[in-house]
Amino acid sequence: MNSVETTKPHAVCVPFPAQGHVTPMMQLAKLLHSRGFYITFVNTEFNHRRFIRSRGTDAVHGLPDFRFETIPDGLPPSDCDATQDVSPLCDSTRKNCLAPFLELLGKLKSQVPPVTCVVSDGTMGFGVRAAEVLDIPAVQLWTASACGFIGYLQFSELSKRGIVPFKDESYLIDGTLETPLDWVPGMSNVRIRDIPSFIRTTNPDDIMLNFLGPEAQNCLKSPAIAFNTFDEFEHEVLEAIVAKSPPIYTIGPLSLLSRHVPETKFKSIKSSLWKEDFDCINWLNGKPENSVVYVNYGSITVMSKEHLLEFAWGLASCEYHFLWIVRPDVVMGLDSAILPEEFYDEIKDRGMITSWCPQDQVLRHPAVGVFLTHCGWNSTVETICAGVPVICWPFFAEQQTNCRYACTTWGIGVEVDPDVKRSNIKVLVKEMMEGDKGKQRREKALEWKKKAEAATDIGGSSYQNFDRFIKEALLMGK
Repeated sequence: MNSVETTKPHAVCVPFPAQGHVTPMMQLAKLLHSRGFYITFVNTEFNHRRFIRSRGTDAVHGLPDFRFETIPDGLPPSDCDATQDVSPLCDSTRKNCLAPFLELLGKLKSQVPPVTCVVSDGTMGFGVRAAEVLDIPAVQLWTASACGFIGYLQFSELSKRGIVPFKDESYLIDGTLETPLDWVPGMSNVRIRDIPSFIRTTNPDDIMLNFLGPEAQNCLKSPAIAFNTFDEFEHEVLEAIVAKSPPIYTIGPLSLLSRHVPETKFKSIKSSLWKEDFDCINWLNGKPENSVVYVNYGSITVMSKEHLLEFAWGLASCEYHFLWIVRPDVVMGLDSAILPEEFYDEIKDRGMITSWCPQDQVLRHPAVGVFLTHCGWNSTVETICAGVPVICWPFFAEQQTNCRYACTTWGIGVEVDPDVKRSNIKVLVKEMMEGDKGKQRREKALEWKKKAEAATDIGGSSYQNFDRFIKEALLMGK
């Protein structure tokens, strides 16, 4: 290693071990690398194996100054090529990851160049604790929305007010979820149903209720928080966070900020844990502008077989071209999602179904007219960057919060009834593809696209915030 490399700042990046967290952390890591940082990217052993299956062994060889390391997640060994169950994964990372990460950090601290900072996922508080033990500066990257962050901060208040946990299951049907919440800082026009879904429990010991609320609160104690958003998009909730938190840095959308990374072989390396099907791009190439419905529920969402069939026949009956991403594990309790032969007969000239795709490329394709989405934050940010409106079917976590904002504050979407019916899908797709509401939502999405591009342009708010984030939070003013 030459003398220049020995003096490089060395950032250790540790994402939560799920696709929606790995992607933005990798984007940030590559941005830091382009600014002269030596990077150690820490996956769990389980995801490291999935990464190799998806990308091949070359993908984890890295570069002389961008290395991959692993830590165990504490769960029983498995070579399954599917998303892990979120609840036990969260419980295990909280209980079991501090010791192995501390050991890894100690080893890296004595190497050349020594570790100078830790960038830990906002839900991986052990990363900050380990850094404190070894007296290494640490920051957190909150990979979800800022409005979702505010939602998680309300878990303790909802508990104090005796709202959560709910007394019995009747809250699901008696209108309780429609109750307005007029006391949440920075949020207006929200209801109980718009708070991240982990409050929907009658069990005071529920793992997710007791994980996400405290992890969000812990972020407020960290030295700094970076958000994958931009000021104008979430300004009200960001102001509320600033009032109670350490320094925050809005450095998103990271996917757009990444266009400033120089074109190199390394820039093309992706972080997908699923093998992507690029044939769908060729399929889209043959379709007219704004003629395709793109459908993807993300990397974690699961549904009943009945809901899968309602989506299928709803898409079949709407008579538009559609590209549908159906993961093998999308149906609860099944290893593969099987659709009936008659469905394939019906859609053979209009539909393409595959298990995973390069979503950022798909959304930017001119053929795509609307995005039927679970409203995960990466998908929401990517659709904004592409200027594509959305049909929302949130599954869990802060997706409900993102959905509410998409349909009201941001004005880019409409919502599917939670108990999805094929007739509802047909009506919403038709309205968004050719109705007045769809036209308005598309215009709004294009407006947000321009604002996101401006924020990440040289001199834009996110671009300048990223500079400050490096100088103030990672290099400590050096």
